[in-house]
Amino acid sequence: MRYLLRLLFLGILFSLAAGLYVKGSGDSLLGNRIIGFTVLTSAFIFMPLFLVHRWKGKRLKDYTLSQENLEKLRNSDQKK
Repeated sequence: MRYLLRLLFLGILFSLAAGLYVKGSGDSLLGNRIIGFTVLTSAFIFMPLFLVHRWKGKRLKDYTLSQENLEKLRNSDQKK
């Protein structure tokens, strides 16, 4: 998964650079299409894969602000 994410990220960077180059060289419509496809790919393919990879094995309860976590924060502040 790690290498897939790296490869996909490098592909997105290359595609964005190619889109900007094509847009700057005169074919504005094709450049905008390449850039748009790159943005869609990064938003709907890369970002969900990245989030799944980073959240794997973690519990959401540790990061939410529940009553139990508030009590832990209050107790840690009082000890200092």
